[in-house]
Amino acid sequence: MGEIIAGLEGIFVAKTRTSRVDGEAGELTIGGFPVERIAPNATFEEVVFLLWEDRLPTESEVRTLREDLVSRRCVPPETLGLLGRAAQRGLHPMDALRIGASSLGLTEEDPRAGSREANAGRARTLVAAFPTLAAAHARLRAGAEPIEPDPALGHAANYLYMLTGERPAAPAVRALETYLNTVVDHGMNASTFSARVIVSTRSDMTSAVVGAIGALKGPLHGGAPGPALDMVFEIQKRAQISGRPLADEARRWAEEAIGAGERIMGFGHRVYKVRDPRAEVLEAAASTLFADREDAALYRDARTVETALLETLARNKPGRRLQTNVEFYTALVLHGIGLSAELFTPTFAIARVGGWTAHVLEQIDDDRLIRPRAMYAGEFDRAWVPIEKR
Repeated sequence: MGEIIAGLEGIFVAKTRTSRVDGEAGELTIGGFPVERIAPNATFEEVVFLLWEDRLPTESEVRTLREDLVSRRCVPPETLGLLGRAAQRGLHPMDALRIGASSLGLTEEDPRAGSREANAGRARTLVAAFPTLAAAHARLRAGAEPIEPDPALGHAANYLYMLTGERPAAPAVRALETYLNTVVDHGMNASTFSARVIVSTRSDMTSAVVGAIGALKGPLHGGAPGPALDMVFEIQKRAQISGRPLADEARRWAEEAIGAGERIMGFGHRVYKVRDPRAEVLEAAASTLFADREDAALYRDARTVETALLETLARNKPGRRLQTNVEFYTALVLHGIGLSAELFTPTFAIARVGGWTAHVLEQIDDDRLIRPRAMYAGEFDRAWVPIEKR
């Protein structure tokens, strides 16, 4: 009998050049670049090119990629019909994204083509169409008509435009671009592993990405940024009512939550034992985004709440090393650019599909079925009893 490694923690199942996570050092490398170096500076198009091709694109190459993505943004009318039905039924935005992604093959000239070129085209279609799917469903849920993509806008700016019909301000675009780059890939996480397992059976890329969407929908993977922001709002409200300093109210709130056995969202991570490097990047993005705005106090209050909660966690859970994770500042950045909480996880998917497709292409090249074992824990040699005697 072998040893069971619960959750496959610490087990290497594949080689990848997309990203490396060092939880002890608090480092994230994306395509060879520290996340803090590439995320605030690159466009999303440059980052997905890097993940797909293992190098940064030239000016000509990024222009060609952008033009190709623009040509793939529009989704079939049948897909919009499905999104409309999903909106009528009140389905979760991630369910709508899954349904919409499944239907993108309707436009493929040869859905059975298995060449590298065909799969690279599917990758570009998925990356290009995800913002259209998410924005269209959001507008349909609100009783509005979807907005056609704007070919003059880049990937991040076009997503914001399709949500509102207004060209977004440069600070919002840069903040969103930084976010997309920060979370585009993160080692062998649950959704990425799901995608690689699916395509390792020689299934197709779209099926692999649809499976990844299903994994990302789970709150233990992609669904926590909203509650992290709600926590800050609740503590702000309690401080206003009580008249106590915000930091004191945050400590009181944390003591109550810990006493009740509740998880404090935005803190602690399965891999990182120090502060999540993505939180560092997104804190800087939030600082820039909220500077000189009427709601700049929200950023300052979030920093105050973060400090107070970290102090309380360290005092009540010594040795647990519960530090700020990516969710805390994700919520602040996405709220700051005008996204509702229900769009937080779909927006995560808009970024992560770049990483998913890169991993799928790697797995196709590896062409090795992922087939771990399960340790049997049931009984042996049971006696068969006919049904009339049970």
